[in-house]
Amino acid sequence: MSFRRTPHSSTNATKLSSLPHQSIQNPKPISQITPKPQLPTNISNPNTIIHYFNYLILLQPIPPISKFNQLLASVSNTHLAIILYRKLNNTHLPICPNLITFNIILDCYCNVNEVGLGFGILGVILKKGFVANCVTYTSLIKGLVKVKGSNNNILEAVRVFKKMVVLGVRPHGVTYGTLINGLCRAGKVDVAVRFHEDVMRGGGGADLGFVCKANVVCYSMLIESLCETGRVSKAKELFHEMRVRRISPDGVSFSSLIRGLAFRDLDEAKRLFFEMVDEGVRPRVSVVNLLVNLFCRYGRLNEASGLFELMGRKGVKLEALSYNTLMHAYCLEGKIDEAKEVYVSMVDNGIEPDVQVHNVLINGYVKIRRVEEALWIFKQMIRENIKPNVVTYNTLLTGLLQKGDVLGAQKFFDEMPVYHLTPSSCTYNVLLTGLCKNEHVLQALDLLQAVENNGVELGIRVYNSMIDGLCKSGRVETAWDVYTKLSSKGLKPTVVTYTIMIHGFCKTGQLKKADFLFLEMIENGCAPNVVTFNAFMRKGLDIRPKVVELVKKMVESKVKPDASTVSLMVDLLSKDEKYKRYLDMLIMALEVG
Repeated sequence: MSFRRTPHSSTNATKLSSLPHQSIQNPKPISQITPKPQLPTNISNPNTIIHYFNYLILLQPIPPISKFNQLLASVSNTHLAIILYRKLNNTHLPICPNLITFNIILDCYCNVNEVGLGFGILGVILKKGFVANCVTYTSLIKGLVKVKGSNNNILEAVRVFKKMVVLGVRPHGVTYGTLINGLCRAGKVDVAVRFHEDVMRGGGGADLGFVCKANVVCYSMLIESLCETGRVSKAKELFHEMRVRRISPDGVSFSSLIRGLAFRDLDEAKRLFFEMVDEGVRPRVSVVNLLVNLFCRYGRLNEASGLFELMGRKGVKLEALSYNTLMHAYCLEGKIDEAKEVYVSMVDNGIEPDVQVHNVLINGYVKIRRVEEALWIFKQMIRENIKPNVVTYNTLLTGLLQKGDVLGAQKFFDEMPVYHLTPSSCTYNVLLTGLCKNEHVLQALDLLQAVENNGVELGIRVYNSMIDGLCKSGRVETAWDVYTKLSSKGLKPTVVTYTIMIHGFCKTGQLKKADFLFLEMIENGCAPNVVTFNAFMRKGLDIRPKVVELVKKMVESKVKPDASTVSLMVDLLSKDEKYKRYLDMLIMALEVG
């Protein structure tokens, strides 16, 4: 007898017929048949989000609103979240948004600057019988203060804040901070301070019947805004208040107050800086840069250097700007060796010196006439593949011409195109001045004409240098020719231009031309200076008539000489009684001016 089963086996038939009855008798929960929906991991992909949303609304039974809230809250694309919310409302499914849903969408509207629609959601919240909470009002306040250039919105945000308090909704630190930030960014620092004071004292029994706990972020915003608007004393008060409330200042509050104090009381700023370091707050590099700059500006190089050493011990890596500033200060005092030590320290600390740093060193060596060492720095730059700039060349050309190396300067100048550099007006001024001082006036004149022919626009300083060189070499007529062409180039002579030409005419005995220029400069509103008068005095001339002429022109044209010229005029006119009335005119003109 065989035991092989067949499709027509009665045993098999019995079992198959009994399956429907077994299913009915032992029904399984649908949650065991359909897996619980899980939020997708890749929520940054809009297609994935939309697919998951469609999956949720097709599930049976429909998932609770909390699942949809979870999805809406996780969507980084605000516009997409709004679209999904609207789609949810239009599905006619047996699912109702709750307060959390409305808060999420209200926040989305405010984030995309649709504050009006945000207030519309607030209306829906109230209509549905929900009680708006702190999250609701904070989102509205954030949306109002986010709109730039709208004072009405800022004031409305304050009203919303006060309204929530009246309705018994207690704001938290985020609500308060959002409003303070908005007021400060809108430039309403005074309003922000008054609002802060009201909040801190519980409204003084007026509108705000509570005390809101401010945090370091709020204080930092207020202190920073006060310092930026010059109200450093008030910022100090808030800084002290923060201490009293046992709120530890952070880098922003310390840095803001240090910057505010630095230009008023550098010593107090220094004290506060060291207080910050002692409390373990890491200094901002920008603050260190500022203090180093101010120490150097006031000649307090030892303190600037000490600050460098302290930052090194604290592990704060400074920027090239700080090193550059200290090096420049040392160079100004002629302490090139100390500047070189700063340079070495910079390299040792892993900071790559740029062209500006090298320019500072080159300029320092040129100022003390150690041109060979300046050239060595230049060659080191090139070896390190640091491209020089026009300032580099201007400085080295100045050094070469100072020591009389005209040929070397010419060769160096010719190298500029190698680095794709175009000479500036300052470059030509350096060359022309240097050529003239080294008695290469004709070469300078040829250079000037070549530059003009190439269409290069030069400033009046360049022509002053050329005119000065020509006059000093005895070529006054050529200098006069250059002078007469200035107006055609759109240039206006300065007191330096006039003084050079007057000095040249006086030196060659052409006093009538000197007098003519003197009157011309006054008529053109250009006041002579002591150097101008000295040009006449060196010829033994009585310049009191010229002083009288200047006084008359001052009264007519309101020409104002500088302090040294006024002192000379007063001294000359007071020596002779017959000039007393002109002295009185001078004093009166100065008082009126």
